[in-house]
Amino acid sequence: MSKSKEAQASKAVFDYLNKQNRPYSAIDICNNLHKEHGKTAIVKACEVLTEDGKIKEKINGKQKCYFADQSQFPDVDDNEIKEMDVEIVRLSELVQKLRSLNSSISTEDAEKEVNSLNEDIYKMREKFVKEWRKRKRLTNDVLGAILEGYPKTKKQLYEDVGIETDEDLHVTVPEI
Repeated sequence: MSKSKEAQASKAVFDYLNKQNRPYSAIDICNNLHKEHGKTAIVKACEVLTEDGKIKEKINGKQKCYFADQSQFPDVDDNEIKEMDVEIVRLSELVQKLRSLNSSISTEDAEKEVNSLNEDIYKMREKFVKEWRKRKRLTNDVLGAILEGYPKTKKQLYEDVGIETDEDLHVTVPEI
């Protein structure tokens, strides 16, 4: 392997481990770098960086984990950590608000939905008014047939049977 490719692989591994600041195996590093460098180049780069003291290595059984040398990072005091925790909470709340705004319906979509619902309501209203008229007509036909052989008045028949008409309740069938 050429020196420039080795240097590129070493730089990529070093930058990745410092950026992530957590342990990875050579295979994980290779996969996380999207196999930009071959597995062999990554393993060699890890070994060279370990020998140079730029990264640290920990052996767990047969597997080696590589991680950034923590001595290169500045120490953080407790106040900074508390401030960061407060900032994390604040930003988490902001993210939650943004998510709720993004998941809510837009004004245009809401208007379309309202129009669609109004159309549905008017269609249902038209259907029910037609059914009301149909049933009223059928009822009047049946009552008319009964009245032909009934000895009393129409009003008396309605009282005897217990029928309340739209007119008794001051209700009119709406126009379609």
